[in-house]
Amino acid sequence: MMVREEGTSSLTLARVAERAGVTKPVAYDHFGSTDGLLVALYKAIDQDQSRALFDAMAAEPHDLASAARRISDAYMHCYADTSGEWQAVAGALRGNPEIDSTHRELLSGYVDRFGTALGRYSELPAPVVRVRCVGLVGAAEALSSDMVRGGLLEAEASAALADLIVAAFRQR
Repeated sequence: MMVREEGTSSLTLARVAERAGVTKPVAYDHFGSTDGLLVALYKAIDQDQSRALFDAMAAEPHDLASAARRISDAYMHCYADTSGEWQAVAGALRGNPEIDSTHRELLSGYVDRFGTALGRYSELPAPVVRVRCVGLVGAAEALSSDMVRGGLLEAEASAALADLIVAAFRQR
């Protein structure tokens, strides 16, 4: 992938067209601009990576600790698997209204899925489950960012997220 090899600054519609073996007008007609290309790339990376996460979340382990480990392993692996490309594309688009909206939408989807997957292990009221999932998704984002920057190993980030999930859903 060009982003992995050369970074986002070299990602232009002309270069993408050249590598794809199409003319520049085809690339411009399809993406409109470099930001359009980056938005499409951002969404494609997220869609590919989140499929594995959502598959892991659909499984029904018998206990909270197993569910937490399955979810945290999948979440961190999704980030590790992109080798930082997703973060690089997101960084290149910082301030773009479309990507900001898309990012909020994606995070909201993660919150909903965390709530569905983890709420079954708790007797907490739905609003409390949702708020805790907002915090867990924020923690997952922070841990994965630190992992991608080299601050944590994938196993360390995953274990930390699993511990946070279990702590968040213990009955209180």
